[in-house]
Amino acid sequence: MAGFRGGLPPTRRVIGHARAGALPARARPDRAGAGRTRPPRVPAACFSGQVTDSTDNAVRFVAVSLDCADPQELARFYLELLGGTQLWSSESSAGVRVPGVVLVPQRVAGYQPPVWPGSSIVHLDLSAGPDLDETVTRAVALGARVAEPQSDPRWRVMLDPAGHPFCFTTLVPPDL
Repeated sequence: MAGFRGGLPPTRRVIGHARAGALPARARPDRAGAGRTRPPRVPAACFSGQVTDSTDNAVRFVAVSLDCADPQELARFYLELLGGTQLWSSESSAGVRVPGVVLVPQRVAGYQPPVWPGSSIVHLDLSAGPDLDETVTRAVALGARVAEPQSDPRWRVMLDPAGHPFCFTTLVPPDL
């Protein structure tokens, strides 16, 4: 796909996984102007796997992006907490494949952590296994903080090193 300046042509999609290299996370202004944006440039070299025509028009969940000041620090935290594989690391972002999802910590200039409790935000719900307190202790040792207030004893709201809320629970559907 080296012949395509700016990544893959719009009628192609990549099946597989990312590997070492930068993966821009935000749309950027179109050079043609008029305030339009185009998808972020995804170098084909960031992927291993097959490239196929996207004739089925299927929308698939790919990743959760987490804004932060230090992508490598946040990637290390989630790798140590959840296990998984680091897919790439660059100055602007990192990709971490954990069981069930890819997390993409991405550097944002002037990043300010969300306020808990506060405005409506997306957060991660994670299984604590059989012992909620033991899992919380482990997360704190890795750099997380217990958030206040706690609204339900079946859940523990935590803040990751970048200040994003996430929850631990022992209540998990049996088919997960």
